[in-house]
Amino acid sequence: MYHLSDDDIKREILLFLKHNQGHSFNYKQISFAIEMQGKENKERVRDLLEELRKEKLVIQTAEGKFTSAVKDEKHITGTIEFLNMYKARVIDEKSSQEIFIKTEDAGTALHGDMVKVRRLKNKGGSIYGEVIQVLNRSKKEFTGLFVRNKNVCFVIPDHPRIYVDFYIPSGKTGKAKDGDKVLIEFLEWDEGDPNPVACVREVFGRPGDHKAEMNAIMAEFGLKAEFEDDVQYFARRIPDRISEQELKGRMDFRPYLTFTIDPEDAKDFDDALSYRITEDGLEEVGIHIADVSHYVQPDNALDREAFRRGTSVYLVDRCIPMLPERLSNNICSLNPNVDRLCFSVVVYFDRKGNIVKHLFSKTVIHSKRRFTYEEVQDILENKRQDPIFGDVLKRLDVLAKKLRKEREVFGSLFFNKEEVKFRLDEKGKPVEVYFKTQKDAHKLIEDFMLLANRKVAEFLGKIPENRPSNLRAEDYWCVYRIHDVPSEEKLIQLKNFVSKFGIRLHLGLGTDISKSLNKMLEEVKHRKEKNMIELLTIRSMPKAIYTTVHEGHYGLGFDYYCHFTSPIRRYPDLMVHRLLHARLEGKPFPPRSMYEEYAKHCSEREKNAAEAERASIRYKQVEYMAERIGQVFDGMISGVTEWGIYVELKENKCEGMIRKKDLPNDYYVFDEDNLRYVGRKTRKVYSLGDDITVMVMNADVRDRKIDLIPVEAAEALMKDTGKKREKNKKKKNKKKKK
Repeated sequence: MYHLSDDDIKREILLFLKHNQGHSFNYKQISFAIEMQGKENKERVRDLLEELRKEKLVIQTAEGKFTSAVKDEKHITGTIEFLNMYKARVIDEKSSQEIFIKTEDAGTALHGDMVKVRRLKNKGGSIYGEVIQVLNRSKKEFTGLFVRNKNVCFVIPDHPRIYVDFYIPSGKTGKAKDGDKVLIEFLEWDEGDPNPVACVREVFGRPGDHKAEMNAIMAEFGLKAEFEDDVQYFARRIPDRISEQELKGRMDFRPYLTFTIDPEDAKDFDDALSYRITEDGLEEVGIHIADVSHYVQPDNALDREAFRRGTSVYLVDRCIPMLPERLSNNICSLNPNVDRLCFSVVVYFDRKGNIVKHLFSKTVIHSKRRFTYEEVQDILENKRQDPIFGDVLKRLDVLAKKLRKEREVFGSLFFNKEEVKFRLDEKGKPVEVYFKTQKDAHKLIEDFMLLANRKVAEFLGKIPENRPSNLRAEDYWCVYRIHDVPSEEKLIQLKNFVSKFGIRLHLGLGTDISKSLNKMLEEVKHRKEKNMIELLTIRSMPKAIYTTVHEGHYGLGFDYYCHFTSPIRRYPDLMVHRLLHARLEGKPFPPRSMYEEYAKHCSEREKNAAEAERASIRYKQVEYMAERIGQVFDGMISGVTEWGIYVELKENKCEGMIRKKDLPNDYYVFDEDNLRYVGRKTRKVYSLGDDITVMVMNADVRDRKIDLIPVEAAEALMKDTGKKREKNKKKKNKKKKK
């Protein structure tokens, strides 16, 4: 464990003891369990155990032995997560203890429900549980396939972790026909009944139809494209033009060279850059962010709806915006050749590219040009000349690269981002899969946005040496974007895995780990294992979240970091804008506890949006591969599980599965520790990261699944099929002769 405070270590100690309720451990055993190795760390754990004893959070059961002071409750509450059709788990809200539950003991619980669980012990002493009450349903609406079997109707849910069908009573089927894609509402599920009862709320159409499938994905994740009338009313009331009153107190950047750089298909422009040389010879870079908080006031209809949505969602064929189009694509968007209100971070560099000062201010800008990433990249590569902006863009690229170099010192991790995109025909059918990679033009914008986010977080959260007398230490906080340190266990797993490819990952303390990871990522950049190792490295990292608790951002290597630069599409950025404005104006902050709840909500909405985006990509990938059944592709093993092998196709990044039973010419044993399958007789190995050639056997649009088979198994199958056909042909000929 790295960079852990005493409170962090205490939390880990308590978590370990709660997980092992009823057992006692000495400080050495606890140190090993929570990965605090080395003499100094062990002594630190020993001292903290004594503090916890005085705080009555642990009990000393014998000389040098400790156990949790938390009572061994017979019941726990938590959210149930179905791992597969046989097993679920619940993590206790209070102790974080993990309880496993057999599906038959889950009662009427569905994936994501808040449940009450009775803790039980088997003969071996291990703890398992059974659900005795569903406290709160996480979802009331589900999408699925409507099936009519004689006089009985039911819906097979799309959700991959709901393993029970919904019964639809007579009179509750609406206009659904057998085989339709529908939206249903959960009604009840009584104890003892085999299925939950639901009613049909909406009929989307036939499975495989683009409109039906995309509308179903939106409904599945609770996404709504349209805005209610009261929200639209507020949006319509906002004037198109900026009044003189609104300009008072703002820095005027309209005379300076200002521009935006965005994707070719972008419609909302959150950010712009300006550049000039000041009278004292400094380079002034304005990082200008749309001043959404000027228009969206706390707790009006616009604000409530933006908060509910939490984020804009980008599906394959559409954007579901956080704000109505009048704001997102017009009034707040930093469109060219119009005045726009901004909240800006203005940074001053000396001629060597060192930051000498910065300031925050409400501003007004006038963008002179709207660039695409491709246009800027051509200018940076001297493929295109631009007498007005060319030299400025090249100078900003130099400054951005210096900022990037400094991030290496901070310990930022650098991944080669590759985004899957689709070209759709007029009916929404995918006709091409292509990849978007980050080049210098993308990184130029990214580096300045990261700089702005970091400076704002430091200003709001970092207590200055000369703190103003009117501010207390507890007044310094922000809605941070945090990213915790990876666990030592996951890093060791990563180290062991990459060592199989002859790659060394050195694990030291602190930033040495970041440097080691970056060195490894650089080493694999041109190797065939690149995508797999990058994927595993990302998987070893915890998920980033929003919180008012300062914990730093490990992936970026920043001690203070927030999201400030995209308030058109992210609600946390809007909250940060309000905090920054309050600090600059000397006004009190809103209650921190309220913003912490808001941050949790935004983290959940972000997670929901990411899942919806993945679902839309997955659907289009399956639809694309449905036209390629029988074709052969080169791939790489991207996942190894007890039920089979996942393969990512190199040509298009579509992922399919080879079922265990389809591995050819042997019986294969799952080696979980080494993420591989080993043939019992042949000793042939299918391991994570291996290259493999596969044939597409099936692509099920409804289940969003692609079935693959190793090409050698396909050849054997075709040979067997050919022999059977020949045999049947001979039989038919014999009958004819008779």
